Amino acid sequence: MFMGEYRHTLDEKGRLFIPARFRDELGPSFIVTRGLDNCLFLFPHTTWRMVEERLAALPVNKAASRAFARLLFSGASECQPDRQGRVLLPPALREYAGLETEREAVVVGVSQRVEIWSATRWDAYTQQVAADFAQLAEEMVDMPF
Repeated sequence: MFMGEYRHTLDEKGRLFIPARFRDELGPSFIVTRGLDNCLFLFPHTTWRMVEERLAALPVNKAASRAFARLLFSGASECQPDRQGRVLLPPALREYAGLETEREAVVVGVSQRVEIWSATRWDAYTQQVAADFAQLAEEMVDMPF
């Protein structure tokens, strides 16, 4: 399970350090793609296969299904960390996540996936949802706590 929040800076080549505890779970290579809320999603291959199977089961006659699958798969790329634990994020994905102009990134563990956010977007997002945290918990039906 992925959890935690780590801040790192992209280097001039667009490489980002992935924390060791995340690399261990992601494996020697993993998938990075567009995520929701203008972040990037990183999936271990086993989780990516489950995502792929669920999307393949969606009805192709629904425009929303086609659009979501197209954006998710067209942005997907396999990444392999180098010896220093850095991954090269493709330029299109850096642009999508707002990391072309801002070099500070936040690497976040979210259960079955890792997310990469621009620090500015992450800070704005967490500030926005933190105010509604109790309300969000109330709206979630079967929370175990």
